[in-house]
Amino acid sequence: MMRNLIFIGLVLILSGCEEEDPSVEKMIRGLKTHEVSEVERFSLRKFPAVLEPSEITTLSFEVNGKLQEILLNVGQQVSKGDILARLDPASLQLQVEVAETSVVEANASAQNAVKNLKRQQELFERGATTRVVVDDARTQSEISDAGLDQAQKSLETAINNLDKAQIKAPFDGIVNSVEVESFATVGVATPITQIYPSDGFEVAFSVNFDTVNRLVVGKSATVRLADRPDITLNAVVSEIGSRADAVSSFPIVLELKETNPLLKAGMAVEAAIEFKLAVAEGYTVPLTVVINDGKSGQPSGPGQPSIMGVYVFDPDTSTVKRREVTVGGISGNSLIIIDGLQVGEQIASAGVSFLQDGQEVKLLGDGE
Repeated sequence: MMRNLIFIGLVLILSGCEEEDPSVEKMIRGLKTHEVSEVERFSLRKFPAVLEPSEITTLSFEVNGKLQEILLNVGQQVSKGDILARLDPASLQLQVEVAETSVVEANASAQNAVKNLKRQQELFERGATTRVVVDDARTQSEISDAGLDQAQKSLETAINNLDKAQIKAPFDGIVNSVEVESFATVGVATPITQIYPSDGFEVAFSVNFDTVNRLVVGKSATVRLADRPDITLNAVVSEIGSRADAVSSFPIVLELKETNPLLKAGMAVEAAIEFKLAVAEGYTVPLTVVINDGKSGQPSGPGQPSIMGVYVFDPDTSTVKRREVTVGGISGNSLIIIDGLQVGEQIASAGVSFLQDGQEVKLLGDGE
């Protein structure tokens, strides 16, 4: 037992006498930085949105009837004058034939009435009849003429109704919806199909109160397709809602000034609008410079820029120092710093979460 205690004591004495090995160097983290240099005067705001037709036309028949087979499909392209739907013409053709018969009968009646009037006038001149009979014959002739006129108008109406038994595309466009099924019986003004111009689109989305107050009709914007980010189209603000459609959410509409064959209603897009910064200018820095320690992103006041933390490299001490900066907006994949930085300063742009205030670092070159 005594031998064990002596051994433990010797171990403690020797360990206490151990000195730090001078060959072990202190670990210094490499640092990649971004040099503050680029000046921005605008921030770019992006909004998710949906592509919508600028105008949708609902087509219907002006007469009652039974549909023939409907061959339309949603998304189908149509040209002006294309026949989109037809009614069974049998009943309408029968109406034309009946009207034609009525015209023939009314014409014969009118001719007989004219002949009778002429005969009664001749008899009256010879004293063989009375004026009352002549007046009755004249009245009957006028009634027959009116009947013929009415029969002719009915024939014109029947022919027009037969012409209305088909719906033609009023312009080049795309089928948005088909509202009926083949062989259904439809009435006047029953929606049959909807089409929209193939070159007329708009983008609708909502913005908050601060943003809507900075917009005016005619302001330039851009629209990028979500599925094809390489396609960007110019647009302008065409409508600004004065009443919120939800809590502090105001509707905005952009009108596209360009088109593309790939555009379809319902496509997801991203609308981008530039806004002038609250101050004269700012510096663009990567999004990766922000310190995610729970202290960043706090607004300096209602509707005001945000305060965020970054690490600024101190070349005199080769250390990084935490500094609060004011963010005025976002431009692409960069933040716009409007206060807290100077031209030429270098801020940590990678591995920020592994740094600490006052930590010694080694500045890395571009190729490292």
